[in-house]
Amino acid sequence: MLKQILIKLPRKLQKSDLLDSSGSDSGNHTSNSGNGVQCTNIGNSISSRLSVVKRVSSAVFPASIMVGVEAVEPNLSFTDVSILQKQSLFISKLNLCCEVSGFSDPDKTSAEQDLKHQTLIELVDFVSTGPAKFNESAIAAMCKMCAVNLFRVFPPKYRSNSISGEVEDEEPMFDPSWSNLQLVYDLLLGFITYSSLDAKVAKKYVDHSFISRLLDLFDSEDPRERDCLKTILHRIYGKLMVHRPFVRKAVSNIIYRFVFETERHNGIAELLEIFGSIISGFAVPLKEEHKMFLWKALIPLHKPKLVGVYHQQLTFCVVQFIDKDPKLADSVIKGLLKYWPVTNSQKELMFISELEEVLEMTSMAEFLKIMVPLFRRIAFCLNSSHYQVAERTHLLWNNEHILNLVTHNRQVIFPLIFPALERNSENHWNQAVLNLTQSIKMMLCEMDEELVLACRQKMEEENPQSIEATEKRKLTWERLETAASVILPAACPVAC
Repeated sequence: MLKQILIKLPRKLQKSDLLDSSGSDSGNHTSNSGNGVQCTNIGNSISSRLSVVKRVSSAVFPASIMVGVEAVEPNLSFTDVSILQKQSLFISKLNLCCEVSGFSDPDKTSAEQDLKHQTLIELVDFVSTGPAKFNESAIAAMCKMCAVNLFRVFPPKYRSNSISGEVEDEEPMFDPSWSNLQLVYDLLLGFITYSSLDAKVAKKYVDHSFISRLLDLFDSEDPRERDCLKTILHRIYGKLMVHRPFVRKAVSNIIYRFVFETERHNGIAELLEIFGSIISGFAVPLKEEHKMFLWKALIPLHKPKLVGVYHQQLTFCVVQFIDKDPKLADSVIKGLLKYWPVTNSQKELMFISELEEVLEMTSMAEFLKIMVPLFRRIAFCLNSSHYQVAERTHLLWNNEHILNLVTHNRQVIFPLIFPALERNSENHWNQAVLNLTQSIKMMLCEMDEELVLACRQKMEEENPQSIEATEKRKLTWERLETAASVILPAACPVAC
């Protein structure tokens, strides 16, 4: 009876149980502390150093990957420790760099900033000539240090981006803490490109959340930061293949938000530059997912006013798609016609240049599908009062492939463009455009003089009808203006 009562009493915990329970509690507490990383200063004495390492191990790394990690003073040099201790020193230095100090913070001394800067330089050098393979503790510490130093919220954009399709002339804004940020980016790039990096372990820490926050940094106004991010994201895409679908989807979402919601983003050009090389590596036949990216993301990118900022990279991506699948030329040209600018001449010049590159890769079968609406638009461009637009459109005939397409389909195309050329000859104000118009008319005559004469005769027959229609419209407007002028203000049913 007494034995049964004693069994029910609570048993005293052993020392090992106490350590296990305290370690798990500290780990749970850290997991609820948000995105920050609990980093501590490591003392000089052995006892304080051991206690600090115990706290860091429970706060930064899971207990399962901290087994065998030896405490090393972070102020030591890599040349002062043995080969077995170098990775432990690497982790200690990473923990030291988790302390973020802004240059405008009066509480931070220049000595602390210099110490961090020097430590980052040592880390970059170590990674460039580092160990044969980083263990999981080092990979975890590396990712957390980069997250603490890089991931941040940018201040609100106060500069206007309302310039219609032109590249902004404003000076770029540079981050005052770039000296340290650059070292962190160099460290991350060297780490990702390290030949012996275990991708299976790295993908656990360079996860979807890490990549999403890395993509958010592309909105930085500092062009140096965006250039570093471009290289790093491309390396991550090549190294961690399991994350490739997520990267493509995340970039698509950024483009959707830019095109259909904000029309404000600083990194579209860099993202498109990355995708240019990604598209060139797509296997053929193209997957439906990849075609959807062209239709839903790339083609609508022609819509925003600031297309000039990234148009070169956009054109390259579009051309790469057509190179992979020539049948996509039809949908690309239809997209260009859909978003063709009407009042923005500079943007129209970009569209004409892109159109020429697309037509160079267009087969005859695809050309037949879109030649009628395409050359109706080209006829309008030939008559443009903006001499650069008119001149650039005339120069399309210097392209041999386009000229070959026109020659084989002249029965349809000549009647569409000949009236525009005649109007230029009679009315255009620019002498250079007039000279180009005469050259094209001579070229058409050399191709098919009978067809040119037939087009001229048809135009002469339709000219009186068009003049009559114009007079009717003019009389109709005059009657409307007269009727509106005799209506007294008091008779207006709407209060003015």
